[in-house]
Amino acid sequence: MVILISDLVYVDSKTMEIISYFSPCPAAVNTKKHGQQGELPIFSSITTAVPVDEPLAPVFATRRKIAFHTMQKNIKMIAKPLLFLYGIFLLFYGGVLLFAHFTRPAPVLDLAYLPSAELETLNTAMSDFVISMVEQAQSEAIPAEMLETLRPVYTEPVSYSQYRVKTGDTISEISHRFGLKNISTLISVNEIDNTRLLRSGQTLKIPSMDGVLHIADSGDSLEGISARYGVTVEDILDVNDLTEAALNVGQKLFIPGAVMDKQALRKALGELFAKPLSCSYRITSYFGPRADPFTGVASSHTGIDMAVSQGTPIKAAMGGKIAAVGFTNVYGYYVIINHENGYQTLYAHMLRKSPVNVGQRVSQGEQIGLVGSTGYSTGPHLHFTVYKNGKLIDPLSVLK
Repeated sequence: MVILISDLVYVDSKTMEIISYFSPCPAAVNTKKHGQQGELPIFSSITTAVPVDEPLAPVFATRRKIAFHTMQKNIKMIAKPLLFLYGIFLLFYGGVLLFAHFTRPAPVLDLAYLPSAELETLNTAMSDFVISMVEQAQSEAIPAEMLETLRPVYTEPVSYSQYRVKTGDTISEISHRFGLKNISTLISVNEIDNTRLLRSGQTLKIPSMDGVLHIADSGDSLEGISARYGVTVEDILDVNDLTEAALNVGQKLFIPGAVMDKQALRKALGELFAKPLSCSYRITSYFGPRADPFTGVASSHTGIDMAVSQGTPIKAAMGGKIAAVGFTNVYGYYVIINHENGYQTLYAHMLRKSPVNVGQRVSQGEQIGLVGSTGYSTGPHLHFTVYKNGKLIDPLSVLK
């Protein structure tokens, strides 16, 4: 009698055979039990034989061990190419990170989200930085006693060429293009009031050397001009091709190697406000919290009130374009000016409607109206408000 259990076949009562399922082939086995003969198809591969009286557990343990080693071998076969691919990925990813690190652009400061006070501080610092660059070539790391021996000697007259401004040009870029190290050279020679008003198509005079333009006034002398700018009289004569020291009022002189003073340069760079009243005045209300002058109720004042006699001329604190001219019950007659550097200024309580018109360009110091007491006012004064990028700021922070 033959008993088939999974892949185990009992051949007789004493012997058990383990066979393989994978390659069946016809075969016959003769067995004898209780005097009978029979045939049983078996498979081609007989692994082992154990006595049937012994437990079956060792046989199954052998099968599990064989299966475990087979699985381990298969895992190794799969793991090797996976590990190789993972290594390639790590090398590629590391290369991408290194490339991104060395090619990323420099961080850009977003000024739109800075508080106005911080933005004003930044503007002042940048202006000082530009001016320090202008003055850097003057005496950096040079002992005072050596300056005289290192001072350039000017023997050739200054010559001029012309340049037509293109879109996107700046004064500093044009200066660098023509080998000029002093940014104030082009500003002075071309009598530029505000570099921010530089326009495409405008023609500039380009001198052959660094220096500034001086217009002779009554009482000027070459000796006085020489002392003022630190340039020898001989240099002034040679550069301007003069044969005599006498000067005429209004005569233009090119002073080689000279620079504009800080105040004039800051004004030309468009970063310096001028006071809207050229006479003495009294501030009767400051920027910020205050009590309403009529009701005494706590309120916020949007500017400063500058008390002065009625009819006093009001001047533009900075050059720009007239944005609005009108009348309201609060501000009375007023004017608003847009400036090219993100500033806006409001002038209120004027005596009458301003003579300037919307869209008209005005220069710094140009008269735009007269002090009055129109609108919500307790007496003659100028209400002066300043905006920076659309936000109110304290006018006293920009009035130098």
